[in-house]
Amino acid sequence: MHQSPRRTKRVASSPSAGLPSGLPPTIRSEWSKVPEVTIFFWIIKILATTVGETAADYLNMTLGWGLTSTTIVTVVLLIASLAAQFAVGRYIPLVYWWAVVLISVTGTLITDNLTDNVGVPLAVTTAVFTAALIAVFAAWYAVEHTLSIHSIRTPRRELFYWMAILVTFALGTAAGDLIAEKLAVGYIASLMIFTAVIFLIMLAHFGLGLNPVVAFWAAYIVTRPLGASLGDLLTQPTSEGGLGLGTTTMNATFFVVIVLLVGYLSFSHVDRMEQTGGRDQPPGPLPA
Repeated sequence: MHQSPRRTKRVASSPSAGLPSGLPPTIRSEWSKVPEVTIFFWIIKILATTVGETAADYLNMTLGWGLTSTTIVTVVLLIASLAAQFAVGRYIPLVYWWAVVLISVTGTLITDNLTDNVGVPLAVTTAVFTAALIAVFAAWYAVEHTLSIHSIRTPRRELFYWMAILVTFALGTAAGDLIAEKLAVGYIASLMIFTAVIFLIMLAHFGLGLNPVVAFWAAYIVTRPLGASLGDLLTQPTSEGGLGLGTTTMNATFFVVIVLLVGYLSFSHVDRMEQTGGRDQPPGPLPA
């Protein structure tokens, strides 16, 4: 019978007191707050990015909420979901992925507000969000000396993580819209371009030894415009180069798939960061 692991307790009197035999004294009590990168991670990530694109359009246009009201509601829900994410002691699939879906919608709305309400060109928002992401990564590395998701076990590192996630979604929306619409490449061509870029990242990582942290974040950034292009291709009318399947159908379909996958992960624990050989292990030393 599977038993839930107990946390390693902090002991103030001695750095190594109370630790199980063989575990180094640098061990932290926090469990990982993010999932291991598996095939499920990427499937749900792409689905969530697609939902972020289509859900924003559904609330804004199909339901007639308007861009401002949709943004306010989404931001309030995002704040509440991130508060829950920071409050839990370890990675919980439902809490984590609900935050990702909301941050995907919010990232889309940030770009839409800047473009539609403020009139900022997509080329400018793409450049600004690129600079913002570089700044977040630079600050994160300067403070923590790592950008690895395997180190997300402290509130400060988790804060940097979610800041980077939010900016990647906003950047992905701006870049995707810029290539597909303003540069008139089209949704199918955009989808093929971003798919090819992800394939090149994989090739560089597995074939040429690209640093895994660099490969992860590069793929994470590119999956955003890929998901956005997929969402636009499926939902936009045929007169605009889409398949015209509608936001209602696509949102419902993708959301059901996300719920099923998250439910599987919640019971199987296959993406818990501490899991090794089918059994949960206490977290190892926190990387520098």
